[in-house]
Amino acid sequence: MPDKSKPPVIVWFRRDLRTDDNAALSAAADSGQPVVTLYIREAADGTGPLGAAQDWWLHHSLTTLGTSLRALGTPLILRSGDAGKVLDDLIEETGAETVYWNRRHDPAGIEIDTDIKASLKGRGLAAKSFAGELLHDPTRLLTGEKKPYRVYTPFWRAFERDGEPHEPIDAPEKLVALHPAPKSEALDDWNLLPSKPDWATTFSDIWTPGEDAARERLETFVDGAINGYQAKRDHPSIDATSMLSPHLAMGEISPARVWHATRGLKAPTDDVIHFRKELVWREFCHHLHFHFPALAEKNWNDRFDAFPWEGSTKEFKAWTRGKTGYPIVDAGMRQLWQHGFMHNRVRMITASFLIKHLMIDWRRGEQWFRDTLVDADAASNAANWQWVAGSGADASPFFRIFNPILQGEKFDPDGTYVRRFVPELEKLDAAFIHKPFDAPESVLKKAGVVLGKTYPRPLVDHAKARERALGAYKTLKDG
Repeated sequence: MPDKSKPPVIVWFRRDLRTDDNAALSAAADSGQPVVTLYIREAADGTGPLGAAQDWWLHHSLTTLGTSLRALGTPLILRSGDAGKVLDDLIEETGAETVYWNRRHDPAGIEIDTDIKASLKGRGLAAKSFAGELLHDPTRLLTGEKKPYRVYTPFWRAFERDGEPHEPIDAPEKLVALHPAPKSEALDDWNLLPSKPDWATTFSDIWTPGEDAARERLETFVDGAINGYQAKRDHPSIDATSMLSPHLAMGEISPARVWHATRGLKAPTDDVIHFRKELVWREFCHHLHFHFPALAEKNWNDRFDAFPWEGSTKEFKAWTRGKTGYPIVDAGMRQLWQHGFMHNRVRMITASFLIKHLMIDWRRGEQWFRDTLVDADAASNAANWQWVAGSGADASPFFRIFNPILQGEKFDPDGTYVRRFVPELEKLDAAFIHKPFDAPESVLKKAGVVLGKTYPRPLVDHAKARERALGAYKTLKDG
């Protein structure tokens, strides 16, 4: 039996799979008591990985976290089931009197954590939560009227006025282990990795989950790609973004660590500010989700409840497979298949196409992205889909309908991105790479392209689809 003179502290990991800048873990280490580190595969929807792609990431992230914790002196315990029941069982097994965790802000997580904290305290046990998922506290950063922000620019200004985020803290140097250690489930038994078929075989071409890889990504970015970030970040063929989003989504790196890494750089000020604004856009999405928990299910602007969606299942399937006949859209959807990721500019293009060209409800796209993105984030995914749809807070107006041809020509002018992910168009002249349907037959033949066979014809005509979408939007304005 454990030594009752020094009851252990349980540290409950969630979307904070790191030892660095982990307030709950550091507080436990500072206590001098034995530390039991725990990850619970919860039964409730929305509290763990959001989809199959993120399951893949979680498997590898837990593996690396377990290695890090063993190096500090204690194993990571894996349990599955109802979080309250799992914690109660572990408290009974270990004699623990204290549970620490880092606060989460999603609706399902908040409800679970609130109930667990009340239950523990009601039994005379200590339960303490810490900040760390966000740079700001959604309960505190409010307008002068004590209301949540609905527009990004005032939110950014308020964020700036609020002062610098907290200084990140280093990982503990050592953790005191509990002997004997509690039993753990085997990670392989959770079957998080796909098989038969293994559709994630190409994920590892660009991704290495874990906090060490996250820090390496950050260092590479601030040492190089942040220079020119503002001008280059919209071009999908250029390695100009941080690629930190999945690491942030799973908490392998804290937003405070990222923020402070941009201090004192020699990079142009505009590039640093623009990158920071993107980091704060993530904060804004979480702010919206906290104050409007139904963000993924309901239109922020309820006028859109009457929108006449028309899209077919056949068209939706073609979109998911990257077979719409518009190369920039298809390249993005195929990048998603191959890497569980899509360049941000292309996310906007593909989302706009689904909503406004195919007239398919944004919620179907939101659900597809949350299942297929390794960086799936409940707040950002929902807020950004509503932004494109025009139904969200501070949204792009619905009548802003991306022309997929012009978007491709502007942001992938020589077709490098398209050629990478739509190889059947690899030999097509740059003049027609974003509009093969306009290419002369001789040009198509030379490139080995047969429309309708080797590459699909467009699902819809852009001009006609645009008019249909605007007509549907007009029914809302007139209603």
